[in-house]
Amino acid sequence: MAEQQSTFRIAAVQATPVFMDRQATVEKACALIAEAGRSGARLVAFPEAFIPAYPDWVWAVPAGEAGLLSELYAAYLANAITIPSDATERLCRAAREAGTYVVMGVSERNAEASGGSMYNTLLYISDSGEIMGKHRKLVPTGGERLVWAQGDGSTLSAYDTALGKLGGLICWENYMPLARYAMYAWGTQIYIAATWDQGEPWLSTLRHIAKEGRVYVLGSCTLLRRSDIPDRFAFKRYYTGDDDWINHGDSVIVDPSGAVIAGPVRDKEEILYAEIDPLLMSGPRWMLDVAGHYGRPDVFDLRVNTSKHPMITSQAETDRNI
Repeated sequence: MAEQQSTFRIAAVQATPVFMDRQATVEKACALIAEAGRSGARLVAFPEAFIPAYPDWVWAVPAGEAGLLSELYAAYLANAITIPSDATERLCRAAREAGTYVVMGVSERNAEASGGSMYNTLLYISDSGEIMGKHRKLVPTGGERLVWAQGDGSTLSAYDTALGKLGGLICWENYMPLARYAMYAWGTQIYIAATWDQGEPWLSTLRHIAKEGRVYVLGSCTLLRRSDIPDRFAFKRYYTGDDDWINHGDSVIVDPSGAVIAGPVRDKEEILYAEIDPLLMSGPRWMLDVAGHYGRPDVFDLRVNTSKHPMITSQAETDRNI
C-alpha cells in the first residue's frame, strides 16, 4: 500500500499511433511521456495496443478474405513488440528521464515460443526505467481473436509503487467480475483500464469500477480516423460513409467515489491530468471494501491460477527445478 502522503499528478494519454509503424509510434510515445513528465505527472497511462496500433480491421474485413487478413497479420507481427527489446529500452529510458511510471499498451510477439503469435499486453515500467512486469489480456474479444492469443493467470498481478498499488485490465476484461475482484483483492489503488472502447456504457463501467473497488481509474483510449491509415493498406475500402472517425476516444479519469475528475475528451489528442489524494485511496473503504470487510470469504471463494503454461519446456529446465 502507498506511503505517499501528499497529492500527486497522474496522466491518461489519448493519442493516435503512427499506424502500424512500431519505431515511429515508440518515438511518439516517448515524446508524450516527456511532455507528461514536464507537466509533473508521476504516472502516465497509454491506450490498449497503442504500439503499433489497435487492429481495427478485425471488425471490418470479412473473415473469408484470407489473403488480405494474412497480409495484415504479417505486417502487424513485423511491428509487434518483443519484451525486452530495443523498443522497450527506449520506453524505459523515457520513463527514467521523465521520472514517471508508465503503463503502455502494446501488441507483444510471443518471443518465448514460436515468435509467430501475439498478445494484447500492458507493459508496466517504473519511474527508474525498469520493467516491473506485463499483463497479457486473458480473453481477446470477438474479432480480436484473429490476431491475439489468450494470456494466462501468470501475468495477472498488481505492483507496489511509491504512489500506491498499481494494476489494471484491458478493455472488456473489465467486464469480467472475477478478474476485477482479483485486482481489488491484491490491493490495487490506481487502476488502469486501457481500451479501444468509448461512449456508453463504457464510461459508466469505469465509474462503477472506481466506486466498487474504491480506486482511481485511468481509462486511456486510442483516437483513429480513416485518414490516419496509410493508403497502402487495402482494408481501408471497408470503411464507408462520410465520417472520417473510426474511434473518437472518450478517455477519462475517475476518482474512488465514481466522480469523473478529468475528461471525457473526444475527437482530439490530449493528455488528461488529475491530482490524486492518497487519503481517498483508503479512507472511503471504511464503508465499502469488497475484498476486505465487505467480502464474505466464508461464502465466496475465488482461486486464481497464477502458474505459467509454457508452449515447451526443455528437460534441462525441468531438471533445474527439481
